[in-house]
Amino acid sequence: MCGIAGFVSSRESAESRTEAIRRMCAAMVHRGPDDEGYATVHEASLGMRRLAIFDPAHGHQPMQTADGRYTLVFNGAIYNHRELRAELEQAGHAFKTHCDTEVLLLAYAHWQEKCLPRLRGMFAFAIWDDRERRLFAARDPLGIKPLYYASTPAGLLFASELNALRASRQVENVIDPAGVADYLARLAVPPPRTIYRGLRNLPPGHALVLDPSRRLSTWAWWHLPAPGPTPTTEKTYAGFVAGLRARLDDTVNAHRLADVPVGAFLSGGLDSSALVGLMARASPGRLKTFSVIFAESEYSEQAGAALVAKTFDTEHHEFTLTGTQVAADLPRILRTMDQPTGDGINTWYASQAARNGGVTAALSGLGSDELFGGYPSFRDGPRLKRLLGVWSSLPAVLRHRLLSHLRARGSTRALKLADVLSSARDLHEIASLRRRVLPESTLMGLLTPEARELMQRQGPHAPLFDEFVDDLIGADNFQILSAWELRTYMADVLLRDSDVCSMAHSLELRVPFADTSLLAWLWPQLARFKQAPGRSKQALADAVSDLLPPAILKNPKRGFTLPFACWMKHELRPFLEATFAPAALASCPWLDASVVQRLWQDFLHRHDPRAWSRVWTLAVLIAFANRKAG
Repeated sequence: MCGIAGFVSSRESAESRTEAIRRMCAAMVHRGPDDEGYATVHEASLGMRRLAIFDPAHGHQPMQTADGRYTLVFNGAIYNHRELRAELEQAGHAFKTHCDTEVLLLAYAHWQEKCLPRLRGMFAFAIWDDRERRLFAARDPLGIKPLYYASTPAGLLFASELNALRASRQVENVIDPAGVADYLARLAVPPPRTIYRGLRNLPPGHALVLDPSRRLSTWAWWHLPAPGPTPTTEKTYAGFVAGLRARLDDTVNAHRLADVPVGAFLSGGLDSSALVGLMARASPGRLKTFSVIFAESEYSEQAGAALVAKTFDTEHHEFTLTGTQVAADLPRILRTMDQPTGDGINTWYASQAARNGGVTAALSGLGSDELFGGYPSFRDGPRLKRLLGVWSSLPAVLRHRLLSHLRARGSTRALKLADVLSSARDLHEIASLRRRVLPESTLMGLLTPEARELMQRQGPHAPLFDEFVDDLIGADNFQILSAWELRTYMADVLLRDSDVCSMAHSLELRVPFADTSLLAWLWPQLARFKQAPGRSKQALADAVSDLLPPAILKNPKRGFTLPFACWMKHELRPFLEATFAPAALASCPWLDASVVQRLWQDFLHRHDPRAWSRVWTLAVLIAFANRKAG
C-alpha cells in the first residue's frame, strides 16, 4: 500500500519535476511511512511512499525492469501474486523479490494491458514505457484505490490524493461550482470530476494512456459480468448457499494474506461478524478485532461485537467515541480530506484504533449490502418502478396536481418522491435519483444562480450514466440495483472515505466483499436466492449459520450510525456556529448564505431525525472551503 505520484513533461526540467514529486510525496507520508523512492527516466518523473505489506525488506519503488524499459509505481495489493508469479516464471521471467509489486511489473512487461483482467486485488498504478515514451495507468474494477490526475500546459501529473496534486504547485486550487453541486446532491463528487476545477478522478475500472504525441485518453477496461445463466449458476438454494460459503472462504483467505499483522473491524452486525468468524477459523493465531462504541446506548452495537469476540476468542479492542473527541479532532480530519464528505468519521476512528492496536492491515465488511440487497433501495426500487407504470397512465393535469401536493408537504421524503415521479423513466433513473442526498428543490435553493445553472446543465444523473446503462443491458432488477449501489455509493463514498481515513493512520484497509472473483460468481445467480423477500441478507446469514451465534444471525439490519444528531446540538455546536457564520460563508460564493443559515436554524429548532445528515454534509463543505491553503 503506497502513495504514488508522477509528472510527465518535456517542458519542465528533470530538477523541476523531481522537486514537484518530492512535494507531492511529502504530502502523502501517512500513506507510506516505511519507505520512499524517486526516479526520473527522460521526460517522466515518478515517486512513491511505501507502506510495506508483502516482503517488507524488499519491494522498493519506483521499480524498474532489468532492461530499463518499464518503470512502475503501484498503490494496492495483488492477492493472487503468487499464482501469477508461478505463471510468469514458467514463461521465463526471473524474480528478485517476493512482493506483489515485482509481479505486477513483470505481468505488464509480459502481457501489457491484457494483464489487467488477471489481477485480483485493489490497485492504482502507473508504468512508464521508456522505449515507446508512453505512460499507462489503471485503477481496479470497483474503485478501492484512487488515482487523480491533471493535464496542464506543463504536462501530466497524477497522484493518490488531490492534496498531493495541490502540493505539486503545478495545478490551480480552485473549487469548482459543478463539483459543489455534485457533492451536495450525492455526498461525493462522482468521477471523472472532483471538487477542484481541472483536477480529474480516473473512474473505477478505467485506464489512462499518455501517448508519445502527448494525447491523453481514458477508457473502461473492466465491465460488469454479462447477465444471464452460466455453468456456475446454481439451480437450488441449498447449492447456492454452499457455493456462496466456498466463495466467502476463498475471498477471506485471499484478503488476509500479508507479511504483517492483519486484524478486522467488528461492528457487531452480520457483515463484520461473518468476516471475523471466517478469519478466526482460518487464522493460526489469535485474531485482533476493533470496535467503535458510544456512550449513547441506542447507537452502540457493543453487545453484539463483544459476543462475537467472545465466540471466536479474539483479542478485542473497543474505542469509545464521544462528541467531545470528534470536536477536538475535526481540524486534523478536515486537513486530511482531499474532498469533502459527510461520512467516514467511523472509519477514521476504527482505523486509528486498529493501527494503535498493533496491526498494519485490517478487513472490513464494506460491500456486503451491495451484493446481498441490504439497502432499502432493493425493496423500494421495484415498487417505484411499478408506480411509474401507473403514474405514466394518469392524465397530465392530475400528475401536475399530485406533484404540487407532494412538494407542498415539504418533507424530504415527499420531495424526493416528487423528483422520481417527475424525472425518472425506468429503474436506472430511479436508482440514480434515489442516491441523491438533497431533493432537487432544496439543492437548487442552496445554490447561487451560477452554480444552479451548472447543476441544471449537468442534469440529475451521475456523469457516467449512459456507460452504466450500456453495461446492464439484459440485467434483472436486482442486478441493476446492485450495480448502481456498487458503482455510485460504494465506490464514490464508502470506498473513497475508507481509503482516505485508513491511510491517514497508515493502515491498509481490505474489503473482501468487494472482490471481483466473488462478484463474478454471484452476479449470474438467481435474484430470489440473493434476496429473500422480507429477510435482509438472509443468504449471507445462511452461508455462515454454522459459525455465528443465533443472536447475530437473527438481528435485524441496522446501519452504522453515529450520534451526530445529538452531538451537533451540543459538543459540535461551537464548530457548526462558526461554520455557518457569515465570515465562513463568504468563502463559498456558490452558496446562498441566507438559505444555508435558515437550514441550520431549522435543524436547531425543529425535530427532524433525518435533517442532521444534510446539515452536516453542508457544514463539512463550508469548513473544507475555509481550510488553510497547503
